[in-house]
Amino acid sequence: MAGTETEIQNIKQRFGIIGNAPMLNHAVRVAMQVAPTDMSVLITGESGSGKESFSKIIHSLSPRKHGQFTAINCGSIPEGTIDSELFGHEKGSFTGAHEARKGYFEVTNGGTIFLDEIGEMPLSTQARLLRVLEYGEFIKVGSSKVLKTDVRVVAATNVNLLNKVSEGRFREDLYYRLNSVPIYVPPLREREKDVELLFRKFATDFAEKYKVKPISLTEEAKVILLKYRFPGNIRQLKNLVEQISVLSSEHKEIDAQTLINYLPKESTLPAVINGQSGKDMSEREILYKVLFDLKKDVTEVKKMVLEILSDPAQAQQILKNNTHLFEGIHETKIQPDQPVMLNINPVPNAVHGTADDEEVHDIAHEAEDDSLSIQKKEKELIVRALSKNRNKRKYAARDLGISERTLYRKIKEYDLEK
Repeated sequence: MAGTETEIQNIKQRFGIIGNAPMLNHAVRVAMQVAPTDMSVLITGESGSGKESFSKIIHSLSPRKHGQFTAINCGSIPEGTIDSELFGHEKGSFTGAHEARKGYFEVTNGGTIFLDEIGEMPLSTQARLLRVLEYGEFIKVGSSKVLKTDVRVVAATNVNLLNKVSEGRFREDLYYRLNSVPIYVPPLREREKDVELLFRKFATDFAEKYKVKPISLTEEAKVILLKYRFPGNIRQLKNLVEQISVLSSEHKEIDAQTLINYLPKESTLPAVINGQSGKDMSEREILYKVLFDLKKDVTEVKKMVLEILSDPAQAQQILKNNTHLFEGIHETKIQPDQPVMLNINPVPNAVHGTADDEEVHDIAHEAEDDSLSIQKKEKELIVRALSKNRNKRKYAARDLGISERTLYRKIKEYDLEK
């Protein structure tokens, strides 16, 4: 059976796949196992993570390896011409069609077609593609003649197709037809030490290309490299190494500060929130944390207003002790005998420094409700995601925008095991 450790290493070496992360090896193993079949495959993963390499593995290890392999980026073809590109057209079928043309599904008969960015394909074209997958049939643009083709389809996407299905922008029947065998290509931030291996490989390649000494990293610089999230994944890392190789003509050992200078300024270092670094938190998690911190500040303001309304004489001292909540607001001096003038709605009597018991109770109750912790909200989101995806953690993690590893840790932390 395909998929032994030795076979996986041989395949990775053959197709230039660098790294030993378990999730990467699993993706290679699945590609090897599905290759001899004719099943459709959907490869998912972030932009720049190397999805096309897996389509080539599938084609090269299949009985179609002597046939043609055609890679098509659906997002780069205009909506008005994609049907013609894929299925061909007859002469005179539209303006500019001066002669008949064969489409990729006709030319690649007996081979493999790789449809990258399948989520960008128009709905009308999706219907044509579904017919090819179901019956091996298609019709050229401007023709009524049904043609046959024997093509294996491997698709890839960097977006959540189920979200597009729910939005009515992707056919549900096509999604399940394409997703016969799913392959998930992990981003660099989920591949740990692979980043360092790739850095050394690219450094060697560019040293040979530009006839310079290979760059290397100090131990401190390696820490920075491993903590950086690389939203552009392998493509971004490769560009970074090439840039440093060319521009660092004097010092070939790159220290931490030099590396930081080459990284994008807006996200040079991972944010650290309550001791948790950006490496362990997704952008969505960080956003949730920022929003809940903002909500916490609002709650503090409400509690402070409640204290002022209860004891106007202490207003000056209360405001002085909470200046961090009013940065950027012009200072207003309050005289000891002056009534507190706070225009905070919806408390109609607040401008007089007093409030009815019912109004004070409402503010206190609202402040109490707003004091919910981020842990409770996070737990609720995880429970909802698991329920929605019938406890399939892989899909729940994608809906939440976090890695499966992070989800497993959160499930254990909140005792959600069933």
